[in-house]
Amino acid sequence: MKKLIGTKEFYHHLLVIVLPILIQNAITNFVGMLDNIMVGRIGTNQMSGVSVVNQLLFVFNLCIFGAIAGAGIFSAQFYGQKNHEGIRETFRFKLIVVLLLAAIGLTVFLTLDRELISLYLHEGSESDKAAVMASARSYLKVMLIQLLPFGLTQSYSGTLRECDDTLVPMKAGITAVFVNLALNYILIYGKFGAPALGVVGAAIATVISRFVELLIVMIYAHTHSERHPFIHGAYRSMHISGPLLRNIILKGMPLLLNEGLWSSGQAILTQNYSVRGLDVIAALNISSTVSNVFNMIFISMGNAIAIIVGQELGARNPEVREDANRLTFTAVIACVISGLLLVCMARPFPYLYNTEQQVRDLATQIILIAGCFMPMYAYLNSAYFILRSGGKTIITFLFDSVFLWVVSIPVSYVLSRRTGIPLVPMYIIVQCLELLKCALGAFLLHKGVWVQDITQVDQPRKA
Repeated sequence: MKKLIGTKEFYHHLLVIVLPILIQNAITNFVGMLDNIMVGRIGTNQMSGVSVVNQLLFVFNLCIFGAIAGAGIFSAQFYGQKNHEGIRETFRFKLIVVLLLAAIGLTVFLTLDRELISLYLHEGSESDKAAVMASARSYLKVMLIQLLPFGLTQSYSGTLRECDDTLVPMKAGITAVFVNLALNYILIYGKFGAPALGVVGAAIATVISRFVELLIVMIYAHTHSERHPFIHGAYRSMHISGPLLRNIILKGMPLLLNEGLWSSGQAILTQNYSVRGLDVIAALNISSTVSNVFNMIFISMGNAIAIIVGQELGARNPEVREDANRLTFTAVIACVISGLLLVCMARPFPYLYNTEQQVRDLATQIILIAGCFMPMYAYLNSAYFILRSGGKTIITFLFDSVFLWVVSIPVSYVLSRRTGIPLVPMYIIVQCLELLKCALGAFLLHKGVWVQDITQVDQPRKA
């Protein structure tokens, strides 16, 4: 047990990195919760329509994260070596891939919006289905504007974090969410003389907040080149050295595939659950909204783990394995506490929504399940980011997405289509399958297959 407890210096370094990320995630998720409640006060159909679109956009968002995460592994290790040219070229890679993904996302959502949304509409009256479809399409049409600024923001913020600057992305994110919250209140309900736009107002507020966040991180990065030399000359060309480009693609492509397949797999899981009726979509929306507020603990720890372990691997710290174990232990203990808090919120939270009692009862049960499984999520998330930091992206691909598609999705499909099992036991069974991943993660971490410096092959000249 003593080996799992770090020194004061260890926890100080962890807090310096994780606290700004945690604060940003806390405020973002809390304001996102208020945003969701505002839409939920309009009605169940509007809430369900927004929920369906956000599930689809979730796929795009995670594709962005996956695409830039591969370059981010190199950025963190280059920063550990003070190799600014390496960071500059990984940043360029992020910009290029974000532009490509935004173009693909726009094409898909503009041409297949109705078909994608209809996948989630089951077991309800035709009038309810039509109302959900109308709300979803109206919301999506506006939300498409924010695809590119979202991606560019992640490119800047991710690189700043990998260079130990977590405060500015935090401040930008906090500013954006408060802009979003204020505009939601004005535009959804028509306050201060503005028209009451409902779900369209919520989308407009989100788009504006995305541009605000992007401007903040861009202006900061380009006016503080003395602290972040990688930004100097970053746009002079889009050149990326051949060996580095190959390495990023080889290490990063599995991450892009992983995030794309994992997020689309989550969307399919939700679609399998939705076979039980429109009430399920509303209940899952309510439960995920409050769960996200408490999930911020292991999500923030995962980001911190990726940064710390990546930097230690780049600096060849001999204690990197012990530090990884300490980080994982810290994340799990923190999530035992946050899971208990989530359980306490299970019954009162659904009453904040203007929806039917059966939806509230279903949401309560799902929240209770999520709270009980939270320590497991923390361990899996930590294992994933440790393996990824060492460049084991093929392993993380198998660990994450392949497991989802080969095990979880087939089981949920059979349970939803071939049995009459209710949603709650079906949901529990699918979550229990993740215990198999815990055993695999423990084995891989113990073997130390992730302990490697991936920047040593043909790295860019230091600048």
